[in-house]
Amino acid sequence: MVIVTRIRREVLTLPAAELGPDNPLPPLRPLDEVHRIDDRDRAGMPRDMMRQLDHEPLTSLLPVRVRDGYGRTRTPRAVDALVIENDRLRATVLPGLGGRVASLLHLPSGRELLYRNPVFQPADFALNGAWYSGGIEWNIGATGHTTLSCAPLHAARVPAPDGGDMLRLWEWERLRDLPFQVDLWLPDGSDFLYAGVRIRNPHERPVPTYWWSNTAVPEDVRVLAPADEAWHFGYERRLRRIPVPSYDGIDRTRPLNSPYAADYFYDVPDARRRWIAALDADGHGLVQTSTDTLRGRKLFVWGHRPGGRRWQQWLTEPGTGGYCEIQAGLARTQLEHVRLEPQSEVSWLEAYGPLDAPSAGEWPQAVRGAEDRLETALPRARVEQAYTDWLPYADTEPVAVLAAGSGWGALEVLHSDGKLPGTPFPESTLGEAQTPWRELLRTGSLPEPRRVRPPGESLVAPHWRDMLETAPATAHTEYHLGVAQWHAGDRAQAVRSWERALRRAPSRWPLLRCLAVADQTSGHHERAAERYLDAFDDLCRALSQLPHGPEDTADAPGDDDGCDGGVGGDGAAWTAVQAALGRETLRALLRLRRTADARAVRDRLPPAVRERGRFRLLEAELLLAEGRPEAARALLDEDVEVADLREGEETIGRLWSRLTDEPLPARLDFRMRPDQP
Repeated sequence: MVIVTRIRREVLTLPAAELGPDNPLPPLRPLDEVHRIDDRDRAGMPRDMMRQLDHEPLTSLLPVRVRDGYGRTRTPRAVDALVIENDRLRATVLPGLGGRVASLLHLPSGRELLYRNPVFQPADFALNGAWYSGGIEWNIGATGHTTLSCAPLHAARVPAPDGGDMLRLWEWERLRDLPFQVDLWLPDGSDFLYAGVRIRNPHERPVPTYWWSNTAVPEDVRVLAPADEAWHFGYERRLRRIPVPSYDGIDRTRPLNSPYAADYFYDVPDARRRWIAALDADGHGLVQTSTDTLRGRKLFVWGHRPGGRRWQQWLTEPGTGGYCEIQAGLARTQLEHVRLEPQSEVSWLEAYGPLDAPSAGEWPQAVRGAEDRLETALPRARVEQAYTDWLPYADTEPVAVLAAGSGWGALEVLHSDGKLPGTPFPESTLGEAQTPWRELLRTGSLPEPRRVRPPGESLVAPHWRDMLETAPATAHTEYHLGVAQWHAGDRAQAVRSWERALRRAPSRWPLLRCLAVADQTSGHHERAAERYLDAFDDLCRALSQLPHGPEDTADAPGDDDGCDGGVGGDGAAWTAVQAALGRETLRALLRLRRTADARAVRDRLPPAVRERGRFRLLEAELLLAEGRPEAARALLDEDVEVADLREGEETIGRLWSRLTDEPLPARLDFRMRPDQP
């Protein structure tokens, strides 16, 4: 008996680490992006590929903030989920965590088709920090994992083309200022989850666009795709064309064979159907296919070397099996960005479901066999027809709202006074972060904060920068104007805005910090260090004068020798400021080997901040700089966990090699490339 497709709410209870507050300091430095290539690898590339490699790669995270406030202590936590189900499949979606499809269960066989992470553990893999592994994730914005990895999306029930229901997910992607949507539905009796995806450019200018759908699957599989060549990219940042399936004597289509973490971008011929599958030794697994607009296909592997295995453990819990990722994107590789014309959109349809086909044997026969089975299970023509049938429904308005995302889309819609059929961004979603910008839009003035607190988020798009330039020039406005000017590349004017604001700002530390970054960028490291010290001193003075609790109204005295005074009702935000500014100040001082100043700053930080893994690592660097290598080694011999260790970061290995010739312990080994220390 066919069960009518239904959507319902569910609550998952997972061991989960808290995300914590975002970093309140605007990310002024160039993007810390590991996906860059060596220029010598450009020879012989296809023209369209080279053009898209050079097409406006992202250089800044603004206006998005860095998410680095998470830790590694996991406790049971309720996570809201939306379940879409028919009689064949059950998809579990996490609207509050990037709209991730956390599970895709094939009901007749009882097989989980995805790698389902049993924990929620953020790690520093997203463009803006916090990311977690497992399931199907939707990546929009620029090369790397989306800034929405751990953010809420809007979700609603909408009519599906077959008369049932779809689950719509949508948001406003802020790096490129683009609204997007993902419509998920299960036709009655279908073994495949359909995903209709649309990205719209509502602007009067072209915008670089990026999309990759990343699917985590168990790694003890063989990955099949209709290609005889692939572009290999590793953390040594070399991009080269290699044969498929074997390269350098290794069958790279089996994830556990590769020694190091790597990307394999399959070069699918234009005439071939777009698909990729991961099949176990018995020939069971998952297949993903799409209409031809979603051109690229990729395999990501962690590798079997110690660093890759350590990362696998880091992202989940002991005893959990490893995973790889099969991916699909708009371009041939993830290093490219596609031009989206003004007032236009791009859309496609994806399908995810079970596939049974022999995975062993010679490559051409295995690929052809899997493709034939796919054609039987889900003909290519049916996917094309499903896309055609879906398009008129992409504009259908939601029937019932199921979850709310951010208010940034509502603010942009207010500014443009435009309409985006199918993806409403109602004013009811505007929150505290958007309130001052709504006031700027309404009155032409950016309101001053009502109480002493860290500065709110800055907006940097040209239309907001224009409004800031014509608003009354208060210190608060000049601060945000400087951030927008910095983002636009007008560095000298940004510095002038911050210097003007410095003369009359009640809190000097946000401006001094911005000026310190400007000094570092221009090579004036001594002056940057002095400004960092002044900023840290000013922050400590400000904290000492804050009320000690949310009910206090009078100033309360603090400890002038520390940076741990009253924090009022914004305790978490102020702690985040202390951690962020303290970290940058320590790094600036250590660069110049100003160890006495660095020690003084470190000792003024709250004890809870000093005990974080990142600050213990900085303490080890400080001890070494002070000429105390034994103490530094003793600290690393303890169980140090740097929660926000960045993908590809080499800090630990380099520090260890400065302390000893002994092999790097397995618990500290996060090496992702052959020549990493």
